[in-house]
Amino acid sequence: MIQIDIPGFGSIAVRYAVFDYNGTLALNGRVKKRTLRLLKELQHKIEVHILTADTFGMVRKILQNTQFKIHILEGEGESEQKGAYVEKLGAKQAIAFGNGNNDVLMLKKVRVGVAVIKEEGCSRDAISAADVVVNDIDQGIQLLLNPLRLKASLRF
Repeated sequence: MIQIDIPGFGSIAVRYAVFDYNGTLALNGRVKKRTLRLLKELQHKIEVHILTADTFGMVRKILQNTQFKIHILEGEGESEQKGAYVEKLGAKQAIAFGNGNNDVLMLKKVRVGVAVIKEEGCSRDAISAADVVVNDIDQGIQLLLNPLRLKASLRF
């Protein structure tokens, strides 16, 4: 677990990191080696969950040698599925990372929502729903590996 007290924002006790896959962790279905290394480092502190519609059909192959919990979304209502997933997991003990309109509900429900601007960009609504916005997923993961960075961003 990662615990940190943030003046004006409150106490955070994060047990789960939930990541949208395509557009947030991956580009064209592939994850950078550095990002995978950071995620593996993170999983020693908290549980790592990956949510995806698996558009490119490669998520299980790409992440086959990891302990990440992968959840494949099915059918319509991806936004609602992601929101329900974090609620069931324990939204108040979670941080979520996303970039699209289908991530907005998830970003709003968790204790800390992080909008990630990568090559695909980031929807305006995802940015509005987030507590923090980063330029790259590696920067977002580093917020958890170095929690004082998160404190510096969120303090009032």
